[in-house]
Amino acid sequence: MAGKPSSLKTTLLKQLDPLTNALRAARHAGVVKSKTTANKAASGKTKGVAAKKTAAPKISPLAPKAFPAMPPLAGVSVGTGRTGVTYKGRDDLLVVLLGKGASCAGVTTTSRMPSAPVDWCRSLIDADHGMEQARMLVVNAGNANAFTGQAGRDTVRAIAAAAGKLASCRQKDVLIASTGVIGAVLDPAPVVRALKTAHGKAKPDTWEKAAAAIMTTDTFAKGAHARALIDGEGVNICGIAKGSGMIQPDMATMLSFIFTDAAIPAPILQTLLSVAVRHSFNAISVDSDTSTSDTVLLFATGKGAAHTPIVRAGDRRLMDFRRKLLAVMTDLAHQVVRDGEGATKFISVKVTGATSARSARIIARSVANSPLVKTAMAGEDANWGRIVMAVGKAGEPADRDRLSIRIGGHGVAKAGRADPGYDEARVTRHLKKPMIDIEIDVGMGAGEAVVWTCDLTHQYIAINADYRS
Repeated sequence: MAGKPSSLKTTLLKQLDPLTNALRAARHAGVVKSKTTANKAASGKTKGVAAKKTAAPKISPLAPKAFPAMPPLAGVSVGTGRTGVTYKGRDDLLVVLLGKGASCAGVTTTSRMPSAPVDWCRSLIDADHGMEQARMLVVNAGNANAFTGQAGRDTVRAIAAAAGKLASCRQKDVLIASTGVIGAVLDPAPVVRALKTAHGKAKPDTWEKAAAAIMTTDTFAKGAHARALIDGEGVNICGIAKGSGMIQPDMATMLSFIFTDAAIPAPILQTLLSVAVRHSFNAISVDSDTSTSDTVLLFATGKGAAHTPIVRAGDRRLMDFRRKLLAVMTDLAHQVVRDGEGATKFISVKVTGATSARSARIIARSVANSPLVKTAMAGEDANWGRIVMAVGKAGEPADRDRLSIRIGGHGVAKAGRADPGYDEARVTRHLKKPMIDIEIDVGMGAGEAVVWTCDLTHQYIAINADYRS
């Protein structure tokens, strides 16, 4: 993610940090009675209210308790290495070796400023038919190799050539992804050196190390696993992801890589992935920014339990696999939101009664991305008028006098006014929880959608203002 000027950090933190912290602390203590009181709290004049900036948490408060147990996957070996390009003293390169016959599907960012690795993956993966032969995946963290011109393209080719030599395969059998700072040229030499090390120590069961190696501003490694049945035979699905900021995917998240030992042809795999992305990675937002590097890849090795050949995506024998694939992808997508930069709340925004699913998705995104809604959630302030505002600004059909809003299952707005049974104290108690549910019915039709997001805190500014410092 590109850094922002330090002057912006200074200005925004001075304006936002003390007042935000003071308001929340004072509200919890029940002492905020007026703007005067809040301003005194912000300046440190109100007893018991801390006004100084708090340190960033080491791990998101919304993080899972532990990395999940994930089994070795037939046909997959994982290795990590250290390039030293951006990070010192930690692995920042991931190498995944795939057995012969592995198929691949992928979707990438819709940004008009795609990175060189995204262009490379697009050249190998047919948008409709996937990729029939994939032998290796190489991912580096810290440098996005985006907006780097011919130098970026040369770096991708150099990495693919080195990887192909190590795996005894063609360059076009190698997938490449990068994440990190935009606009900085990536020297291929340290990547190639680390690639050799990672290749040499690749093993089948190092999923957590793999997930940790691709982190940037992430505070925890993200993984998910499920077991599905095809023809009564068990197959595994293992996935890892990275993402924390610059998250409003459009057909992908920042980076996610999913592997199965099922035998699924590339065209069918591509269809399954494209459908599942709509309801998982494409239904999240942290800050409404779409990355130049967004990539999600799904690999099928065909090395697991034998099952009869799959010939079409709609095959009923794939029903359980489709469900479990969506479950893994949704789990990973939720973890990205839970690790949103500075996040303290995981927020579900469900919209019903829209004229179409597309319209519902637009309205839900408008609410999920509203800075005023997100900061109200951060401050645990039941200011539901901001939700009304965000629905209205979406520009989609909605009936003011049919609109209804519920927070945590409690009615707050109905029929063009406050819900007659609205109890702000009950809603506020819900907002103090780490998981917040917002339900909106716009009274126009049967379309519905869900978008998951997080709150917006002063720490988001601190993280991003300091990103390159």
